[in-house]
Amino acid sequence: MIFQETSTQTHMSGSKSSNEPVKLDIEHAVVEDDPRIWSNAKKNVVVFIVSGASMIAGLCANIQNPANAQIEQQLHTSSGDISLSLSLYILAQGIFPMIWSAISEIKGRKTVYLFSLVLFTLGSVIVAVSRTIGVVISMRILQGIGGSAVLTIGAATLADIYEPHQRGKMMGIFYAAPLLGPSLGSIIGGTLTQGLSWRAIFWFLVIWGGVIFLAFLFLFKDTFRKERSTTYQDVLKRRLREQQSSEAKDDSSNISEKELQVNAEDHTSSNDIEAQPAVIPASAIREIQLSIVDVNPFPPYLSVISRKNNIAILIASGLIHAFCFSIMYTCARTLSVHYNYDALKISLVLLAYGIGSISGSMLGGRWSDRALVRLKAANGGISFPEMRLESTKVAMVWLPLSVIGYGWVCQGRVNVAAMCVMLFLVGFLSIWIYASTLAYIVDANTGRSSTAVATNSSFRGSFAFVATEIAVPLQDSIGDGGLYTLWAGLMIITNCIILLVLYKGRKWREASAEWEKQKLDSQ
Repeated sequence: MIFQETSTQTHMSGSKSSNEPVKLDIEHAVVEDDPRIWSNAKKNVVVFIVSGASMIAGLCANIQNPANAQIEQQLHTSSGDISLSLSLYILAQGIFPMIWSAISEIKGRKTVYLFSLVLFTLGSVIVAVSRTIGVVISMRILQGIGGSAVLTIGAATLADIYEPHQRGKMMGIFYAAPLLGPSLGSIIGGTLTQGLSWRAIFWFLVIWGGVIFLAFLFLFKDTFRKERSTTYQDVLKRRLREQQSSEAKDDSSNISEKELQVNAEDHTSSNDIEAQPAVIPASAIREIQLSIVDVNPFPPYLSVISRKNNIAILIASGLIHAFCFSIMYTCARTLSVHYNYDALKISLVLLAYGIGSISGSMLGGRWSDRALVRLKAANGGISFPEMRLESTKVAMVWLPLSVIGYGWVCQGRVNVAAMCVMLFLVGFLSIWIYASTLAYIVDANTGRSSTAVATNSSFRGSFAFVATEIAVPLQDSIGDGGLYTLWAGLMIITNCIILLVLYKGRKWREASAEWEKQKLDSQ
């Protein structure tokens, strides 16, 4: 077996001699039916479907809250068990994306979307007909597992179809849907519970999951291209080495060592986030087919968290997400206990936070793209991922102040209008920052975007799980003012971490890339 293609793909640059090839990177490896050059209409369909699916995550996390009292009464259970059904859902939603990500990098995005939605819909059906809290808790975990794929693979899907300089805006639009979910979830949950029963909530989720499943089945075209996946190529190289070893034992191998190894030039780190190396020739990809047996989520996961820039930005992302869950959870409790609001009124107040979050996501994403384009132009046309984080500075000063203001507004039991204003501000500012960190995570992990976003989900889910478990005890002991003064301090730490990545992340990332290159060369 002889490879007829080289591992370096080329194109001609107008700025260079017509005979001088320019090396294509893994982001721009030549593929059939390139999603990057699809029409805007076709891309918009993808974004619409994926955004609709991602709303499941936000809806399902909060839609149960207005029904908790009724569930507790009808299933003869405790508030602790009800809390467990929420926190375990969040934990499952955070951890399981690692599995979905690994599968999507071998079998494609569409397969994962369809299978995960089947699990989500099945879990929703069983919760709707359950008679014990044990079944509710276990099926809520299944819901979390099924619903977790859309956020992770959705971000990877956008990376499949958009160039890096377009991703901030599109990530902002995409992430607006799950941000709207918590606010809509409370309204829908309260309305269905008061008009019908708590079981109607989960039948609604069954219908939603079924509609999204059909949209993916008939309208969605897979955006995954194995030639552009670092994870796929790493597994493929291992299989090629195994095949070479087997053929060598039979004295029948025609594969040269030179053809199997990656050209050293292909592994050099590039300063341009749109220029990362391609490695495996297309002929090899066609000859060896990988299966689900080749899926191992841990090596890609470890490769992401082994980089200092990644681990730092993941901690910052986790803290922001934990704050978002804490404020939604404790605000609902404050309105119920101290303002005597019912489920519907609470959900309308929380809508202020949702509107602020959506505005911050969309505007922050656009500002992030503008900052990247401006800094790239000032740097002679060369960009690197850390440039995107420059856009977060404008919100950093105001976020801790807004968090403190929200806490003491709640503590003072002032008019609820003031609370709505502060909810809008903290939602806007926190998600403004988060939109840029999410886009950075994708840009800084070229060729393994779904793994990087899955790793981000695991940090978000773990941090949110802890925040949910400790929120009420802290609220009872030190009040809203004390609790959110603490959160303001954590937001200052978060800002410092992001600034550290902004100024040191490039050095860390390039050092990690060089270490990975040396490790690969030594194999």
